[in-house]
Amino acid sequence: MTDTIGRPAETGTDARTHGKGLSKGAVGLLGGLVIGVSTIAPAYTLSGTLGPTASAVGEHLPAILLVGFVPMLLVAIGYRQLNRAMPDSGTTFTWVSRAFGPWVGWMGSWCLLAATILVLSNLAGIAVDFLYLAIAQLSGQERIADLTRNVPVNILTCLAFMAAAAWISYRGLEATKTFQYILVSFQVLVLVWFSVAAFSQVAAGTSFDALTVRPEWFNPFGVGSFSAFAAGVSLSVFVYWGWDVVVTMNEESRGTTTTPGKAAILTILVIVTLYTLVTLATLSFAGVSAGEFGLGNPDIQENVFAALAGPVMGPLAVLMSLAVLSSSAASLQSTMISPARTMLAMGHYGALPPRFSRVSPVYRTPGYATAVAVAISSVFYAVMRVLSENVLWDTITTLGMMVCFYYGVTALACVWYFRREATASVSGLVTKLVAPLLGGILLLVFFCQTVWDSMDPAYGSGSQIGGVGLVFVLGVAIFALGGVTMLAQYLRNPAFFRRRFETTEYPG
Repeated sequence: MTDTIGRPAETGTDARTHGKGLSKGAVGLLGGLVIGVSTIAPAYTLSGTLGPTASAVGEHLPAILLVGFVPMLLVAIGYRQLNRAMPDSGTTFTWVSRAFGPWVGWMGSWCLLAATILVLSNLAGIAVDFLYLAIAQLSGQERIADLTRNVPVNILTCLAFMAAAAWISYRGLEATKTFQYILVSFQVLVLVWFSVAAFSQVAAGTSFDALTVRPEWFNPFGVGSFSAFAAGVSLSVFVYWGWDVVVTMNEESRGTTTTPGKAAILTILVIVTLYTLVTLATLSFAGVSAGEFGLGNPDIQENVFAALAGPVMGPLAVLMSLAVLSSSAASLQSTMISPARTMLAMGHYGALPPRFSRVSPVYRTPGYATAVAVAISSVFYAVMRVLSENVLWDTITTLGMMVCFYYGVTALACVWYFRREATASVSGLVTKLVAPLLGGILLLVFFCQTVWDSMDPAYGSGSQIGGVGLVFVLGVAIFALGGVTMLAQYLRNPAFFRRRFETTEYPG
């Protein structure tokens, strides 16, 4: 028996990890949960999305966040079933290739790689901003915060963050876990502290624009228009992105077929609970007006916590700056896990050159793939930061399309893979068919809606090319580049694309 690229197929225990050489049993359920929360980066994510989402949907902000949670949970259920049947670090690449063929699997993994590698630059850029802000607050020298606007200083600091994160990731998941436990615990504690302080001020009558929590806040049908609803959902889907990193660690997890799926679902549940708490507290304290601290004020929407931390937390506001800094730094490091292991799997199966399948003999990590991911992200950030900051942030906005596409296609791969056995039981029907089907369709609808909306020049930074929104142009360019790269790899190794993609059969 041979695999698709002519090598003897693995059997027995080694087959369960396809002999990629990754460390075994390095991550348990708690470690997976911490890394999952770290990748989503709640402090960083909420700081940048609460304002824009509130502007779109007003007081229905909690409802929209819950709506965005639903497809994420449905898709995570599908991921859990696929991981039980095929625990492989390639996740989207491996599963979609098995269900729909190598061409679709390759493009699905391209979207995952584009989203995760390019977002590293955004995370590093945010870390730079908050590093100098925190130093300025601690030292009392406000001018230090302006160093982030100095392009050479900004780029050099960003590259230093990238290199440090890559080094920790290269040293393996044990080093990753230790680093993440500290930073994740700190940011969660600060967010809970912020929420309690905000509610306390509302109760004392000292908040900016006190609002009482009402049931209608949780009614998504109360949003004024469908376009506003769609805009809010698009943002809310993005705030949950990153939980799938725990599944890419399946070959390195204790309980390869079970632990990653549990950790993914638990991550989403923890995140939605934390988001709901912080959202209700912020909304109750600040309201949605365009006043000085209102969530509708465009001057504070880029960084809500920077504006509200002082009024809510007083002299301890610096802790929020440190929390967002730790959030972006921790996510920068943990986000590297996913693209590195995806490229490792693609190299292992022949979808990328064999050098991508290299594993460090000391740390048992995909060293070459990690280096490639950080190099691409570093060069991208440096070039875009010099040319145009608008292009940099519009590229990050474009990644929402990539996320919806690869999540949606992976969920549908679950439906197709289990189509013959899903009706054997009620639980199988729900977890292998209904849940991933609904989640996949919803995300692909969001993908199409985002593509359509992004054609408007007003979408994103407002930049345009020939009257077409820059976000749309960048999205098309990323897909086109993926197609060209895939064709180039086809010319290098046509055997992979011509044969039916197979993986070792796992007991399902």
